[in-house]
Formats: sequence, C-alpha cells, structure tokens
Amino acid sequence: MSSHTKSFKLPFWAQIIAGLVLGVLLGWLARSQDLSWLVTTLEKVGDTFIGLLKLAVAPLVFFAILVSITNLRKVNNAARLASRTLLWFMVTSLIAVSIGLVIGLLTNPGAGTGLTPKDGGKPEDTGSWIDFLTGIVPTDVITPFTELNVLQIVFMAAVAGIAALQLGERAQPILALSESVLELLQKALWWVIRLAPLGTVGLIGNAIATYGWDLIGKYATFTADIYVGCLIVLFGVYPTLLATVAKVNPVQFFKGAWPAIQLAFVSRSSVGTMPLTQKVTERLGVPKEYASFAVPFGATTKMDGCAAIYPAIAAIFVAQIFDIQLGVGDYLLIAFVSVVGSAATAGLTGATVMLTLTLSTLGLPMEGVGLLLAIDPILDMIRTATNVAGQALIPVLVSARENLLDRTAYATADGSSLDEPREARPEQVPAAA
Repeated sequence: MSSHTKSFKLPFWAQIIAGLVLGVLLGWLARSQDLSWLVTTLEKVGDTFIGLLKLAVAPLVFFAILVSITNLRKVNNAARLASRTLLWFMVTSLIAVSIGLVIGLLTNPGAGTGLTPKDGGKPEDTGSWIDFLTGIVPTDVITPFTELNVLQIVFMAAVAGIAALQLGERAQPILALSESVLELLQKALWWVIRLAPLGTVGLIGNAIATYGWDLIGKYATFTADIYVGCLIVLFGVYPTLLATVAKVNPVQFFKGAWPAIQLAFVSRSSVGTMPLTQKVTERLGVPKEYASFAVPFGATTKMDGCAAIYPAIAAIFVAQIFDIQLGVGDYLLIAFVSVVGSAATAGLTGATVMLTLTLSTLGLPMEGVGLLLAIDPILDMIRTATNVAGQALIPVLVSARENLLDRTAYATADGSSLDEPREARPEQVPAAA
C-alpha cells in the first residue's frame, strides 16, 4: 500500500498541468512539422479518453439522480434544500447571462471578422421549445440510453426516485441495489478520471494540431469575450458569493475544487466530471446526503458557461454577422432562455442545442450555428470549467446558509488529497433540525 501511495507523489492537479503543457508542445510539433501520425495518435488518445467517460454517462446519470432523490429523505428540510438549490441555480445563471450580454454589447464580437452569412450552415440537430418540452418524456425506456438523451434519462430517474420515496420500505431492495450500482460506476469512472493527464495530452494536442492558432484570428474578439466572461464569473462572481453569502474563504474553495475544474476544462463534460465534482464538494464540507443530490442535479441543469455566457454572446455575434438588430425584448428573451432552458445542454460536450434553442427563440438564422462549430472545442473548455465550478459552488452556498457546512472540513480541503479513501475524509455534520 505504501509503495502505491508513493507512486502518486505528484498531485493530481499538477499531473493535469503537465499533460496540458505536453499536449500543447506535441500539438505544436505535429502541426509545424506536418506529422500526420502524431496528429492521429493524439486524436485517438483524446477520443478514447472521452469515449471512456461517455461510456458510463447514461447509467451514471440515471442511478445518481435516482439515489440522490431518495437520499434527500435522510436530510431534514429536504424540500427547503432542493428549492434553495434551484433558486441559486437560477440566480447565478441570471448573473452570468447578464455579464455575457454586457460583454457582447461592449465589444461587438461579430464586427470586423470577415465572416459572412455564406460561411455558416444549418446544424443537423436544432433545439426549439416544442422539442425541448416534448423531448423530456421518452417514448421507450431503451432509446434514451442508447442515444444518450440525458434529459430523458433524468426524467425517468426522477420519476423512479419519487416513486421509490412513495413506496417507502418496500422499495428498499431496489434502493440498495441502485446504491451499489452507483458505487460501482463511480469506482470504474474514477479509474478513467485517473487517466485524465494522458487524456489531456491527446485532447489539447489534437486541438492545437488541428486548429493551430490561425482559426482563433477570425474569432479573436468572440473567443476573448467567452473566456473573459467565464473568468469574470469564475474569479469575480463566485468568490464574491462565497465571501458575502457563505462567508467562507474563496481561495480555499478553489484550492479544494481545482481538480474537478481542471478535469472539466480538458474533458469538456460536466457529467463525465460528476464523480470528481461530488468528491471535492464533499471534501469542502458539504454533507454527503445533500451533495449526492445537488451535484448530479447540477451536472445536468447548472450551466453558467454553456447556457448563460455562451448563448448570450453568441446570439449577439450571429445577429451582427447577419446584420440583424436586437432590441431590449430580445435581450430579455436571451436571459429567459438561459435561466429556464439550461437543462437542454444536459451536461454533455458542446452547447449546440442550447445555442439553437436561443437562436430559434429570437428568430435568428440557424446558419449562425455553423459559423461557431469550428471554434467550439476551444470555447467549450472554459465553458465547462465554469459549469463545474458553479456545480460545486451552489451546494457550498446552500449548506453554509442552512448551517450544514462543515467549516473545519472546508478550511482544510486540499485537492491533492483526492487519492485518499473516501472514508478518510472528516465526518460531516448532521443536518440541522
């Protein structure tokens, strides 16, 4: 056991950074020297890592939501906690989309790009409110899992969880099995997460080798807007909320949550990062029973990056390319879609569905989506990092406000200790009466 522990002297976050640096170097080498075999290798390594993450997504989401809903019965004031969680999701989404709109209006991201409407193309899959509302309910129980329709999986899991609560003791065998399956999935996915440094090399290396720095030129303002907007939320809004609402040290939050934020940046998947997000959230002092509800719920609905900042700036960008004037009503619609429709993104790589939902609501041309597809992987990294940071933030805020947060655990949380067994973490305080 001691030799195993010694083999992981380098902290997880440092391994991710090392993979990031190596990926950039290999990607630059592959592109500058035209090494097709290296590009292919980087692509395969990255795709394999993402494939392994996605392999467990469907069952993980189902059992995580099912178990999280039933776990709320162990927490006093469960309905209050759930409603406060949803309220803070909406509040932070509204703040994020407002920041996105302000940045877009100040910088005019679509001006001077050299792009024209002819450069765009309609996406194969588009989102509309009708599709969103009718698409929640599946027509069968198999297709959502085979086609990875996370929203429908969440719906079925929620129904099963509520039914289990109604059945009480009679549902205990099913709940015990579900908890065991969830533990198994999380353990298997944790092994995949441990491969993140290697996956980082492939994903970042392939992005640099494929796109280089040339592509960013045409989208310089737009790319900068997305990154600046996300960074303002990450290091401006979130620390302010931690200091004023939760009354805790914001630096300590990032110290504890950083491994999950880093993994989100390279994997571009909130759901794939979910086990690590839950682990760091618990280590930040959030009671396990509440964290097991709030984190899976957030991983499928809490998207400040993909569903707030991005569609706000993207809508302004598309409108400027197509020379369409947006009014105050349109900006209010963007805010409404961001706050209410964020579940459409469902925590998967990319935010195309959310963008098409926003464009269709505003009546903007769907060809605008095609203008942004090429640059999307570069944008998706910071968007997903922002998403995951928010998914860890809200449980901390709510726990602190409800006097459930273990402030000793919060003050000592350290991302480098993630290799310790789960049982080694400090005991959580019981739910307040």
